[in-house]
This record gives sequence, structure tokens and C-alpha cells, in this order.
Amino acid sequence: QVQLMESGGGLVQAGGSLRLACAASSDFSANVMGWYRQAPGKQRELVAEITSGGITNYADFVEGRFTISRDNARNTVYLQMNSLKLEDTAVYYCRVKRAVYAMDYWGKGILVTVSS
Repeated sequence: QVQLMESGGGLVQAGGSLRLACAASSDFSANVMGWYRQAPGKQRELVAEITSGGITNYADFVEGRFTISRDNARNTVYLQMNSLKLEDTAVYYCRVKRAVYAMDYWGKGILVTVSS
């Protein structure tokens, strides 16, 4: 079975940094991978995506604060988050995009809590 193992979440003060990692059990070097997040009472939303060739796409709210990267040799995608804000508090999910949305792979989610 495919596994996406997220790590690096936790509690951080506003203005601080966290680095999330998503390690996949399979080779997804040809796939777009990304990070989504869902805050309580809100819809799940895109944070950042990266193509197999390293082209990135960020949500507007990122405002230059986050950087997504990937290491295909390690089947891992990263999200470096700096200048964190209270509104960044959410469960963050790793995603592997596939041709059919219903077949996408998702991690179980990891909590990021930003405190004042």
C-alpha cells in the first residue's frame, strides 16, 4: 500500500518557523506533489504544489513566507514555513496528484499550531 508520512508539525510562536516533510513509500517523481491545509470550520485549501520539474505554485496567503521543495531520490516533499501567523494554524496534508482526483493520495494530516 501507498503511505505518505508527514512530520515536522507542532506548536510554534507567531513569527517562528517550521519545516514539514512528507515521505512517500513509492516513487512519485513524475507526479505533482503538494501541501494543503484545513482549519477548523473551513474548507481544505491549497498551500503549495510542486511539479516533477520543480515548478511551484503557492496560494496567495503564503505571501512569500513558505517554500516548497522536493527530493525525488528520497521520495520526499518539504514545506519550509517562515514568519508563521496565527491564521496558519491548521491540519496540513500531503498530496500526490494523479490523473483522476478520486485516486489522489493523501497523508493523514499533521497539526500546526501557531500561538501568540
